[in-house]
Amino acid sequence: MVEVSLRSTAAPLKISSLTRVASVVQPHLDEVSRRIARQTGAFDPAIEGYISYALDSGGKRLRPLVALLAGAATGRVTNEHLDLAVIVELIHLATLIHDDIIDDAERRRSQPTINARWGNALSVLLGDSLFAHALDLSTRFDDADVSRAIARATRDVCSGEIIQTQRRFDLHLAIEEYFRIIELKTATLFAVAAELAARLNTAPVSQVEALTNFGRHLGAAYQIYDDCVDLAGCEKATGKTLGTDLRKGKMTLPMLQLLRQGSAIDKERYCQLILEGDHPSVSLLLKTSATAAMDESVASGMIRLQQARAQLDDLPESPAMESLQLFADTVGLMLQSLRAQAA
Repeated sequence: MVEVSLRSTAAPLKISSLTRVASVVQPHLDEVSRRIARQTGAFDPAIEGYISYALDSGGKRLRPLVALLAGAATGRVTNEHLDLAVIVELIHLATLIHDDIIDDAERRRSQPTINARWGNALSVLLGDSLFAHALDLSTRFDDADVSRAIARATRDVCSGEIIQTQRRFDLHLAIEEYFRIIELKTATLFAVAAELAARLNTAPVSQVEALTNFGRHLGAAYQIYDDCVDLAGCEKATGKTLGTDLRKGKMTLPMLQLLRQGSAIDKERYCQLILEGDHPSVSLLLKTSATAAMDESVASGMIRLQQARAQLDDLPESPAMESLQLFADTVGLMLQSLRAQAA
């Protein structure tokens, strides 16, 4: 088992919270939420109700938070940063709609998913509409390179989802291939949020690159956490349907570690459980006899968080920079809480 820790993870959870991370830019984050809610007006009145339901999700706004903090860390938060934050969140919400369709998920954030309420056909089109609207908003930046970067990031997110779907139930998926998938489907959007926020402030190239890499590592670590939660979390606490990755054959890091570490006899049993989508049995294994698989998965996430923090070492100190560091520490605490649950 690999033991990894962050410099500040000894701090109490109440200190390293997302609320404190966001405090530096909270008024801006509130404005982003208001702007997201107003996007319903851009759609035909006949579908405004569906759009409103999709946008009123009460999510953590992690990607907008990255954009706003990176903007504050490299200068000041402008109207363009607010637009960027809205766009990356709309892209994220579109991916969630499509994810729920693929996973047959019934609940997200403690409410019925769109596909559970209105079916897959409408949900697919709704997700497409949000993608298209986000890309339309991105064309309003004065610098066309910004909209091009957002379009490329959207393409990469979709590519990651396609590859993951293509490799469903692939018991031979390499851990390196898993990392490639999460780089595309999740880390890309975190990275472009940080990158463009710095570019909008005409930050030096070194700062742009450092913040881009920070976002990429942070996003990968958060996806590892999310994959671990799907197998070892509490459905009541998360407010969403758990076990969907396993039931749909998405080979996430805990499952791959389970297969890698087991004996020949164990592997045969684990393969059967995975192919059957037996979430209760796999979850129990990760919390009892096969805890090393969860430990290694958590450790991989912690390594990415260390790499994220290292990107900030040479950047100018500021309250926003401290919040970015705290952001990494908070995700680290979330990961460590899973390790404690599995112990």
